[in-house]
Amino acid sequence: MAFDGVTIANIVSELRKELIGGRLYKIAQPEEDELLLTIRQPGGQKRLLISAEASLPLLYLTESNKPSPMTAPNFCMLLRKHLQNGRITEISQPGLERIVHIGIEHLDEMGDLRRKTLIVEIMGKHSNIIFCSEDNIIIDSIKRVSAAVSSVREVLPGKPYFIAQTQKKQNALDTDYESFHAILNAKPQPVFKAVYGSFTGISPVLAQELCYESGVDGDRPAAALTGADMEKLYQAFSRMVTAIREEQFTPNIAYTNGNPKEFCALPLTMYGYGRPASQSSAAQAGDATVTYDSMSLLLEHYYAEKNTLTRIRQKSSDLRRIVQTALERDIRKYDLQLHQMQDTEKRDLYRVYGELLNTYGYHAEPGAKSLEALNYYTNETITIPLDPTLTATENAKKYFEKYGKLKRTYEALTELTREVKKEIDHLESIQAALDIALYEEDLAQIKEELAESGYIRRKSSAKKQKITSRPFHYISSDGFHMYVGKNNYQNDELTFKFAAGNDWWFHAKQMPGSHVIVKSGNAEELPDRTFEEAARLAAYYSKGREQEKVEIDYVQKKHVKKPNGSKPGFVVYYTNFSMAIDSNISALRLAED
Repeated sequence: MAFDGVTIANIVSELRKELIGGRLYKIAQPEEDELLLTIRQPGGQKRLLISAEASLPLLYLTESNKPSPMTAPNFCMLLRKHLQNGRITEISQPGLERIVHIGIEHLDEMGDLRRKTLIVEIMGKHSNIIFCSEDNIIIDSIKRVSAAVSSVREVLPGKPYFIAQTQKKQNALDTDYESFHAILNAKPQPVFKAVYGSFTGISPVLAQELCYESGVDGDRPAAALTGADMEKLYQAFSRMVTAIREEQFTPNIAYTNGNPKEFCALPLTMYGYGRPASQSSAAQAGDATVTYDSMSLLLEHYYAEKNTLTRIRQKSSDLRRIVQTALERDIRKYDLQLHQMQDTEKRDLYRVYGELLNTYGYHAEPGAKSLEALNYYTNETITIPLDPTLTATENAKKYFEKYGKLKRTYEALTELTREVKKEIDHLESIQAALDIALYEEDLAQIKEELAESGYIRRKSSAKKQKITSRPFHYISSDGFHMYVGKNNYQNDELTFKFAAGNDWWFHAKQMPGSHVIVKSGNAEELPDRTFEEAARLAAYYSKGREQEKVEIDYVQKKHVKKPNGSKPGFVVYYTNFSMAIDSNISALRLAED
């Protein structure tokens, strides 16, 4: 998640093409640390979103609008006073710093032409939007920084603006081989850390990409690089600099297991092959990169996707807590029951003791503490402990009573542990469904299942929510339709209402996961590749997706049965095939339903 200097260079390149010559039509401040500028161009309106939020600073073009507060904040009013209808004349980036200068011409109250600069600093918690006069004096900023807050630089009206040089880094655009070699040769730290720690604008992920492209181990000490390795690394570095200078950017998002992990303005080849954004989605990206036509589109999609996953995590937190609490309670109960089961293991021995005492008890001497007798079940001699205060018959009765008690306990515990294990399996399957939920409608079905199972109390006045969630629908490389249930209700629906008898059914062996159905159509036999792709889907949408290999059971649907009274999603089957396979679904594509 690197909003580095190279990403800023890509953004600046786009803004120059889209905004130079445009007029500021609207200036809004939707959030405390955010501006939304509407720029009017001959070809239509453009919107520029600028956020100085500490946790998520952003700068990109967007087509989305955001509602503004009824009363504009002071900083917004100031910008409107000075810049309304102003013309954007220049957009620049000093070096590869995470800073953008937007030069604007406007007419003052006297009708004279003035020039102002809006400076956007994308620097994490130090991010800011600063409004400066033509002589570089700060007029105001969206965040005021006093000497009490920063001893390095004050950002206050009337103070001169300058870039705080808190880190001594070399400008990557002005670095030749001799400088590159000298700087890295003096660094004892790993190569990728030395690269991003020595040159402006380079993030850790881009530094790792440079090492990957050059075939250099990024974890090796930089000072230990051979001359050949240093040359290869500089060649990759030089190609990066050339691409930046010539504005040859390739905005792309790297996915790991279908989740957006990193983005960059240059290709991240270390994450696998790329595909256009129009042909991909999060659910099918797997381990790969997805390329975009512009960095603004990438950022809007990336953060929208990140925000969607974060929002779903937040919205599902209550459900997760309910499931986790119930699961922990049942696991404690199950462990206690198994421990109690161990205490009943001597029940059959006590029965044998009683029977042998009834048979050989007349050999026992009065007051004896034990009796040796032949066990006619095993044909071995065993020693039977006796209570010396009781007769052999009374000892036998005592052992039969112990046997009866332990037998009743065992039978009761056997049924209880079976029921509790079913509850644990059911809760773990709900937990797996929560992990793959992407939208609020996916959560609605899970919530309904929890209510039906008694884990959530449904309000008497609450209307039953309309379910709009649908299974994932993939197309195999050979053109077969594959469906993946997102939760237990969908699993039952797919397997017992949607699938035909000759369709194929896939599921991760002995672990929570989705049912995968492959529609066989009129085909007498599915291609091996389709079997493998369906198995990968079953592995990916299971609890074992992080494992190197997952064992998958598969069988024709007609051999899958649902026991009466069983939990949603629970099935049985007695004849099946199995395969061990990875969970990489990057080559699969979602159908456009």
